[in-house]
Amino acid sequence: MRRRVVVTGIGCVSPLGNDVQSTWKAVCEGKSGVVPISRFAASGYPSRIAAEVQNFTLSGWFDQSQRTAFEQVGRNIQYGAAAAVEAVADAGLDFRRLLDPTRFGVYIGTGEGAQDFNLLMSLIAKSRDENGNFVLSRFTEMSMSILKAEVEYNQEPNVLAAKIAGLFGAEGPCFNSLTACAASAQAIGEGTELIRNGSADAMIVGGSHSMIHPFGLSGFCLLGTLSTRNDDPTAASRPFDRERDGFVLGEGAAMLILEEYSAALHRGARIYGEIQGYGVASDAYRITDIPLDGNGLARAMEHSLRDAGLNADQIKYVNAHGTSTGANDRAETQALKRVFGKDAYDVPISSTKSMTGHLVAACGALELVLSLLALGEGTVPPTMNYEFPDPDCDLDYVPNAARDAKLDRVMSNNSGFGGQNVSLILSRV
Repeated sequence: MRRRVVVTGIGCVSPLGNDVQSTWKAVCEGKSGVVPISRFAASGYPSRIAAEVQNFTLSGWFDQSQRTAFEQVGRNIQYGAAAAVEAVADAGLDFRRLLDPTRFGVYIGTGEGAQDFNLLMSLIAKSRDENGNFVLSRFTEMSMSILKAEVEYNQEPNVLAAKIAGLFGAEGPCFNSLTACAASAQAIGEGTELIRNGSADAMIVGGSHSMIHPFGLSGFCLLGTLSTRNDDPTAASRPFDRERDGFVLGEGAAMLILEEYSAALHRGARIYGEIQGYGVASDAYRITDIPLDGNGLARAMEHSLRDAGLNADQIKYVNAHGTSTGANDRAETQALKRVFGKDAYDVPISSTKSMTGHLVAACGALELVLSLLALGEGTVPPTMNYEFPDPDCDLDYVPNAARDAKLDRVMSNNSGFGGQNVSLILSRV
């Protein structure tokens, strides 16, 4: 018999707040975290706005000895570790005392790590000859004398999972999901499977990412996927709206504690909800495009429903991927119509990216945390900036204001570059 998996702790660092409660409050109030980019001089880019984490400090989460270990790492690692600390505290579980450490694991969705562009560019500038040509031997000599080993290994995508495992003594499965914008949702699903099949009893799962740096912004600008509504940042992310012109880059982290249901029940844990369904599917189409009929995402939702043993009409809210790009929002709407049929017009659907921006590898985890809170508090988050109906996007997107609703089962969907699609279903316990 398959073991049941529940969520007993949550944590996050987001553009709307550096913990769960401040983030949730801002979401319910429809606040935006999108601002002009302050991380670096972005004046030469078509898109000059992002949803940046504000006022984050290590001292809020770590003691002095721990802070020293995290001072030289990238923002993605700092955010992820902080979110994990909050989630562990929220779960109220003394892992070292109550768990066999070999059955306590970590599964994280993330991307590239630390980025010290100022140092790199200064080394490149100093490596030019009198004619301005780059000389590799000069760069090699200086880099070997100036760069530190920590700078290199902290760029590896697996470092965050390793650091979280070290923080909490998790000696069990330790994995990473690198499926772009679907990464953290897939990490949650795969972590669930490890507990279901008996490979672990508890998992820290989630994601963290920050691509608000020159390379990240350059790449997305070249793809033409970012909003250029620079003069009105808070109105730039507008999923499903006819005037949408691209997504807004965000950053942050979200982590969840998963436990086997009977063990959580036995220790009297607060349970946010059960991971009842998990589905994945590949578009097998193009790297950066989604098929217009949303076929891959539709199949992921169908797999998740089948995994949960549910019919589509039993889902009372969908947290959509909803990026605010023309193609994605149309295709996702088509996928929802295929899966929900005539009920697609009755189920509330919203995109919280309208407020948080797109956290790339971390978006799925943050959106699942928000979906859990929606489930528990009976509040459907809004899709902000929905002003002009699009005939190709004609469902109930909960425009511009949160809504009270009786929720017992909700769905959260994500898609990633490369054609990865993930659907997760949460239920009350």
